[in-house]
Amino acid sequence: MRGGLAAAHKAHFMKCSGFAIAIGVLFVATQALAQTFPSHLVRIIVPFGAGGPADVTARLIGRVLQERFGQPFVVENRPGAGAVIGTAEAAKAAPDGYTLLMMSNAQTANESLLPNRNYDLMRDFTAIAPVNTSDLVIVVHPSVPAKTLAEFIALARAQPGKLNYASSRQGTPYHMAGELFKSMTSTNIVHVPHRGSSEARNNIIGGQIEMMIDAMTTMMPNIAAGQVRALATTGKARSSVLPDVPTVAEAGVPGYEATIWLGLMAPAGTPAAMIATLNTEINDAVKRPEIVALWASQGAAPMSMTPAQFGAFLRDDILKWAAVVKAIDGKVQ
Repeated sequence: MRGGLAAAHKAHFMKCSGFAIAIGVLFVATQALAQTFPSHLVRIIVPFGAGGPADVTARLIGRVLQERFGQPFVVENRPGAGAVIGTAEAAKAAPDGYTLLMMSNAQTANESLLPNRNYDLMRDFTAIAPVNTSDLVIVVHPSVPAKTLAEFIALARAQPGKLNYASSRQGTPYHMAGELFKSMTSTNIVHVPHRGSSEARNNIIGGQIEMMIDAMTTMMPNIAAGQVRALATTGKARSSVLPDVPTVAEAGVPGYEATIWLGLMAPAGTPAAMIATLNTEINDAVKRPEIVALWASQGAAPMSMTPAQFGAFLRDDILKWAAVVKAIDGKVQ
């Protein structure tokens, strides 16, 4: 009997030892892989059009990472369907650290706005790091006879369905900010989706569209050139780069707030050591004085979090936008 127990204990010990050895070998292999990562080209999928905030920021961060690692970080624009096409492509990529997704609150809004996606953000991706955040700005074409936000709201109420606003497709921060604005001001402004924010921006500059809510980082040159008129910014406080422009809340819509933020994720299953390496380098990149100064001049601020913190941030943002979608009854054009 004692011999049988001894044999059983020995077998159990050997089994546990074997498991521990396997775990140890896997850990060592993963660490070694992380130390040599990346060894070849890394692609950053941007599910938005060229020239927009996500594209510009991805190229900037990609250039810094390329300098740091000595391997190319190539941006691939895959716009369409409100960021769903490019995001779905990234979700199907191998979880090897060589495909990254540049994303924004478009993806967190889509979790409740577009229920028929073929991916789930928090199931099919893992958080790496946020990059930056920016207030938005409400602008109109100079031909619009409204010098203030209050005048524009009055104009829209007097002409329901006559004014248009541009966005870069359904579910984007610009679109959701526009629908929230309509809901909170009881106005009927027609949403005109475009293939990308650059196209939307060009159409308001050209006068084909009356109004747009855009990222300050990309609209500032047009405001400075007088091609559009800034009526309000969308943050809690006035922007340092547009100090004379009131917030939407100041201008007569209490409680209104909308921002855009950008971050990076990777397909679920990407080794944690690679995620940690990328997180460290991205956090270092966004703290570079020249990058901080550049973004500050455009009305943006860097964001820095651990992967776990960014994951929690994403889950909270999904809940935030779910509440917005519920508030507007999902009635978005």
